[in-house]
Amino acid sequence: MKQDTKGVLEREGRQKEDHITLDLSFQRIPKRRDALYEQKQFIAAWQKQLHSAPVMMKNASNDTVEGILPDTHEAIICTRKINNVRYLNKYFESINRSLMDGGLYIGCVETNYQLRKRLEKKYPRIILYPFILMLFLGKRVLPKWSVFKRLYFYITRGKKRMISLTELLGRLVSCGFQIQEYRSINGLTWFAVTKSQKPAYDMEPTYGLLVGLKRVGKNGRLMKMYKFRTMHPYAEYIQGYVYDRSGLDKGDKIIDDFRVTAWGAIMRKYWIDELPMIINLLKGDIKLVGVRPLSEHKLSLYSQKLKDIRKMNKPGLIPPYYVDMPDTFEGLQESEYQYLVKYSKHPFKTDVVYFFKAVYNILIKRARSG
Repeated sequence: MKQDTKGVLEREGRQKEDHITLDLSFQRIPKRRDALYEQKQFIAAWQKQLHSAPVMMKNASNDTVEGILPDTHEAIICTRKINNVRYLNKYFESINRSLMDGGLYIGCVETNYQLRKRLEKKYPRIILYPFILMLFLGKRVLPKWSVFKRLYFYITRGKKRMISLTELLGRLVSCGFQIQEYRSINGLTWFAVTKSQKPAYDMEPTYGLLVGLKRVGKNGRLMKMYKFRTMHPYAEYIQGYVYDRSGLDKGDKIIDDFRVTAWGAIMRKYWIDELPMIINLLKGDIKLVGVRPLSEHKLSLYSQKLKDIRKMNKPGLIPPYYVDMPDTFEGLQESEYQYLVKYSKHPFKTDVVYFFKAVYNILIKRARSG
């Protein structure tokens, strides 16, 4: 086996041997349950499906990946957590470039939730919460401002990145991967993804407090709908994945949507997140009353009849949902269709009636969108 490994390394002369080696030891799982057993079991389960030996990376870094030949490998496995990678998207993009179509990438990360659980074992609450707040401000808030960004990277060198599960999965999908599996093992989240397409090279991900979400407007034109961010960064990239996994609850809400942050749920409850939509109203992208502008994925779930009539009309800030309060996705579609039919016949009258009914339901009946 040592000779085979050596032979492979010689054939791939451009690879840096001090960074990359081939290791087949994961195929032999020890019977005893040691600290690495579940990790080895996770990797071995995917490794059994391969036709060739994977590239095993000793270090999670951009320099390591750049030493791998492009479009030549069936699988790349890295046992070092990606929290210490400075340019994370470039790292994922390089792995995507190195894999064949459908190629497998396995890696691991310590998510924000797992970091908190680790710190809970180390510090009492009186120290824990202020410490977590300092970490959040120092690693997630201040680096958003250019004046602090350089200082942050100078001090941290990009090490010990704080990242949520949503952001990890979203970044992977944006970089051309399809999620196959992820599992929490010994305080880390291990993931297996496959190369499905080229990276999106998104230069404007949902990463700040104020975000411009891509929504379908009149005539099918894509527009930026402004909102305060209520989800973890890169959440929009896994909307389809989360929908396929969980389905819809009442109306059009995804069941147990883990992409929504705790503070985001509070903002949604009191419509604080929707205040920036006034910008779209003033710009003329939307009108006061009308069906909400939807993402391309959510619009794809609608009936063709409703999609066609939707595209003929400008979307609105106050949707007909607050008038009819449907409790099923089918009921929501029927509510929107009936509004659009009425609007096509009597535009001004329909919007006035729907406006006052919606305001009454919101203020008196305490109607909420979910």
